[in-house]
Amino acid sequence: MSPLSDAAVARLRLVATWPEFSSGRYTVAEEIGRGGMGTVYLAHDTELGREVAIKVPHVAVSSTLEQRLQTEARVLARLEHPGIVPIHDVGRLADGRLFYVMKRVHGQTLRDYLLEAPDLPETLRIFERICEPVAFAHAHGCIHRDLKPENVMVGEFGEVMVMDWGVARMSSGPTLSIAKGQEAADAGSPAHGSSTNPGTIVGTMGFMAPEQASGAVSDHRADVFSLGAILYSLLVRDAPGSDAAAAIVRRRDVPRPLRAICAHALAPAAAERYQSVSALAQDVAQFRTGGRVSAYRETIVERSMRVARTYRVAILLMLTYIVMRVVVAIVFGR
Repeated sequence: MSPLSDAAVARLRLVATWPEFSSGRYTVAEEIGRGGMGTVYLAHDTELGREVAIKVPHVAVSSTLEQRLQTEARVLARLEHPGIVPIHDVGRLADGRLFYVMKRVHGQTLRDYLLEAPDLPETLRIFERICEPVAFAHAHGCIHRDLKPENVMVGEFGEVMVMDWGVARMSSGPTLSIAKGQEAADAGSPAHGSSTNPGTIVGTMGFMAPEQASGAVSDHRADVFSLGAILYSLLVRDAPGSDAAAAIVRRRDVPRPLRAICAHALAPAAAERYQSVSALAQDVAQFRTGGRVSAYRETIVERSMRVARTYRVAILLMLTYIVMRVVVAIVFGR
C-alpha cells in the first residue's frame, strides 16, 4: 500500500475540520470564505437539490460571537431585498455551534471588481445598486455600520449584494458591536432606536464615520459616510485616508460635481452630510444622466454645457432645421 501524498494528507486534515450536520441535510463541498466571525462553506442541500452557503463560527467561539451570528441571521431574515442575501435555514451543529444557511452568491467582492477598471457610468450604476439595499434597510430600522468594498459582492450579471450584517443595529432586538477591536455587546442588553453604548467602536477604519470612531452615538448617517468612502474608492481606485473629504476635492481627474457629491457624503459632521442614502443615490444618478447635482453649485457656463450635452440631439436637429431654412431662403429667395 503506497503512502498518501502530502496533498492528500492536507486534504484529509481540511475535511476533518468541516462542520458536521446532525440532520444529514447538508453536505459540505469546500470552504469559500473565512473572516473574524466564522467560516463560510459551499454545501449541497440534499432536500432541495441546490447549492447553498453555510456560515459557521470558529471552533473556539465566545457567547458574544455566537450572539453576533444570531443577530446577522435575524437581520437577513427580516430584510427581504434583491440586494440582501436571503437566509434559508438556521440550526446547530452536532458540537452545539450555531449555523445559518443562505443563498450561494456567485461573483466577486467590489474591491476585486474594481481591478477590472469599469468605466465611470458603469461604476456609478454599481454604486447606485449598493445604495438601494442600504436605503431599504434604513427604511426598516436597520443600520449596517460596516459598509466597505469587501462587504459588497458584484454578481456575474451585474447584480449587487450587500453582505456581512453581523454588527447591524435594528430598531428592536439585540445590537452587537466591536469594542476596541474585540467582540462586545452594547451594554450586554438589547438596544432600541438609535441608542448605542458610549465608548463602543463599530466599523472599519477609513470607512467608519467620525462619530463611530469616537464611540459616540451614531445613526443612519454613519452609513451615508461609509457609502461616501466607498464612492471615494470607486472614483480614486484607492482606500480613503483620514481626511478623504478634503482629498477628493483636490482630485482633478474626477469631475467637479462628483467631487462635491463625495465630499458632501464624507462631511465630518453628520448634520452636514446627505440626510439619507436615497438623497446621495439621487445625486449620483443625476450626474450620470446629465441632470443637476444638488451638492454642486454650477457656474452659468457649466450649466449651459450640461444642458447642451443633455439635449445635444434636439439642439443639433434644431440647428440643422434653421440652416436648411436659411439655405432655402437664399436659393429660392423666400
